[in-house]
Amino acid sequence: MAVTAALRDILDGLRSTGAQVIAPGDDLYDGARRVWNGCIDRRPLAIIRCHGGGDVAAVVRCAAAAGVELAVRGGGHSLPGFSTSEGGIVLDLSPLGTVEVDPARRSAWAGGGATWATYDAATHVHGLASTGGLVSTTGIGGLTLGGGIGWLTRAHGLACDNLFSAEIVTADGEVLTVTADSDAELLWGLRGGGGNFGVVTRFGFRLHPVDTVTGGMMIFPAERAEEIAGFYREWAHTASRDFTTMLVWLTSPPADFVPDGLRERPAIAVVGCHVGTLDEADAELAPLRRLAPVADLYEAQPYPQLQTFFDADLPAGGRYYFKGGFLPALSDGALSTINRFMHDKPSTWCELDMHHMGGAVRDVADADTAFADRQADFTYNIIAIWDDPSLDAVHREWTRAFADALAGFGSGTAYVNFLSDGSETDTVRAAYGADRYDRLVALKRRMDPTNLFRLNQNIRP
Repeated sequence: MAVTAALRDILDGLRSTGAQVIAPGDDLYDGARRVWNGCIDRRPLAIIRCHGGGDVAAVVRCAAAAGVELAVRGGGHSLPGFSTSEGGIVLDLSPLGTVEVDPARRSAWAGGGATWATYDAATHVHGLASTGGLVSTTGIGGLTLGGGIGWLTRAHGLACDNLFSAEIVTADGEVLTVTADSDAELLWGLRGGGGNFGVVTRFGFRLHPVDTVTGGMMIFPAERAEEIAGFYREWAHTASRDFTTMLVWLTSPPADFVPDGLRERPAIAVVGCHVGTLDEADAELAPLRRLAPVADLYEAQPYPQLQTFFDADLPAGGRYYFKGGFLPALSDGALSTINRFMHDKPSTWCELDMHHMGGAVRDVADADTAFADRQADFTYNIIAIWDDPSLDAVHREWTRAFADALAGFGSGTAYVNFLSDGSETDTVRAAYGADRYDRLVALKRRMDPTNLFRLNQNIRP
């Protein structure tokens, strides 16, 4: 997109406010335009790094006045590439990364550009935490606004369940502080409705006592997948809410803890985080240990350390495509479908994560947040990972076929943070369900009637 004189004047005006404006030709541009998913390669008109709510409001007004596409970037982990734009403006929140903790009130305030690594480090000093993601480099913003599944889900709910307040810049550049008292409906929408209603520059979270946890995984060879999955299905129903687990179909890592003949071979693993005592964790793990895993990595460790467990497996610049959904139960048909598709996966590091839900997730009423499905026993994430751009179509087709095959066993809704496709209305409506989607539309019409914030799993006004 050509830079008009009027737009150049606007960008110059933003520079004068102290915001860092990075444009094509600048030394920082190529690095600044990159995002986590290597499939996404776009060239924004400008990347504007904001240092406060005033900067953010100015960028929002600038984009609206110029009629250009606006992308909002927190951690840059958006799978479909919503945190960047081809020819538009990227509002980069990364300078807003500070975290303030009030241990007496068990609360934390985090800037919209903070990552979970920063957040967890700050709260851990006080022996406190709230649910974040499974990768420490993920931004707190996108994950929370989409719902927020993580290591503490069954013990302490979703990330959005712990959100009690937010500072948000609206489509007209107004800065609001949102609480249940000031605007209960907007807070409802921010708890799972994505970035549809404005730019959240500050998040207020409730904290819980979490310090040392028992976390890790047990690995079994893929030849035992049917046995292990069948056992896990029954065992998971006995797990306490202190234990958040996943059943993962994966490739075993090329690490010393894996026996020689099983390294980089298909495997199935039980991954998890237990927030109770070590003795309590060991008691719950004992039935799994009696199955004789080839590797047992469960150990006591600081919670922030567990948050980095998958970081190396999902590096910035890899090529990723995800699809997910909710399962009311882990049926024989669903397990057979998973085993079939994972046997035929198109490359080594593709995997499927089956998250066990329930526990604290069900403490919140269905109507209290915009999150799509609190009653499902499981939510799954089909994760395609590859390096060669010539294999893009193969991996996307495999993931879509896999998701279509599992859909018949699902609830029909989906966790929006696990969707790699764009913002087609039918897809988003199905993900939320008709009633919830209609309520989100009404809120969108109030907050953003021109759909300025459309780079997201979009709720169209």
